[in-house]
Amino acid sequence: MAFLTYLLKIILVFATKGCSVHLLYVNKINKRITYAQGSPKNAIRSAAQKRRQQGKRKTIVTFSLIGLVIVAIAIFALTRPRPEPLSAARMALDPSFGSENAKVTIVEYSDYGCPSCQAWHNSGILQKIRDTYGDKVRFVWKDFPIITSASPKAAEAGQCALDQGKFWEYHDLLYVKSPAIGINDLKGYATQLGLDQTQFNNCLDSGQNIPKVDQSTNEGHRLGFNGAPAFVVNGQKLIGPPSFETLKSIIDPILTATN
Repeated sequence: MAFLTYLLKIILVFATKGCSVHLLYVNKINKRITYAQGSPKNAIRSAAQKRRQQGKRKTIVTFSLIGLVIVAIAIFALTRPRPEPLSAARMALDPSFGSENAKVTIVEYSDYGCPSCQAWHNSGILQKIRDTYGDKVRFVWKDFPIITSASPKAAEAGQCALDQGKFWEYHDLLYVKSPAIGINDLKGYATQLGLDQTQFNNCLDSGQNIPKVDQSTNEGHRLGFNGAPAFVVNGQKLIGPPSFETLKSIIDPILTATN
């Protein structure tokens, strides 16, 4: 990216100098015309020559700029990080806590750019569930980035953090910092958490986890969700952020029935 920026600066300088040379040439022609005022034929001939030279100069500058832009685009495309195809195991992996054998599974479809999602997570309800039920309840996160234009990239960033084993730390930090979830913000949070910056940046810049984010987003739409957050508790859908009491009223009867 830095090289592309540098090359575009060169193009701008070239364009500026090209225009300067062109203006200098026009001034010289104007002087020649002035010297030839006493000869109408010479003046006409000089004006015609001036127009031809102007046309040639514009053509050269235009095609030179086009060529440089094409080269810059080609270099950017060739040097941009390329995503690694996600394996079936990675596509099946979702951030979660709690035992896989838990009697109750809560699945959240959520968005880092969503104010309601942020308020729910910062309310401490999720932590209260963990403290109250421990491994009896499994909690699964699913990306559902539909609220803001920055949300899909933030979802990818969370998945990049998962690749380095720090999903929940990154997840919690995003909800503290939201709505500051621009590209530079996302990379800065990775630095703050001590992630491998090169690996994280390559993951985010290449769009490596787009298929995973798309998978959960499409799943949420198939379930009929049109907003975030949304939850599924053992197959029961909940629209909007539930209170701890609401979740408890669903969890307790299930645990009682299975004991």
